[in-house]
Amino acid sequence: MLSRHAVRSAPSRHLSNPYTADGTPFDSGEEAWFWSVQAQDAKSAGARVVAGCGLVQRPCEPADVLRVVDRLFRNRQLVRDHLHVLVHYGRRLSAPDPGRHREQRAHALWREAFERVTPVLRQKGIAR
Repeated sequence: MLSRHAVRSAPSRHLSNPYTADGTPFDSGEEAWFWSVQAQDAKSAGARVVAGCGLVQRPCEPADVLRVVDRLFRNRQLVRDHLHVLVHYGRRLSAPDPGRHREQRAHALWREAFERVTPVLRQKGIAR
């Protein structure tokens, strides 16, 4: 049995580096977003999301990615138009096509959003 002092002095990777996470990071912020939207839609449809049961272990929960977007919105780094584009194309599982005239504005908003989202996901170890 460990004494109280031994328990307090035991090293913890969470205290030394809070952004170190187990699991395979996503290749991009977009990949993390698509994964989070799919998981959220499945959860809304009644599926149970259980950590560690996927084919690839990820360094976060789907809600972690959603929280990053929410925080950027609350800090006014993203606007409502960004959120509409992220949700619409996230559910379609494809980014807006800049070659289609009707998707050019959405593509610009999508690109702006991920210029802000991806660095935060990288800092947290969620994306490469």
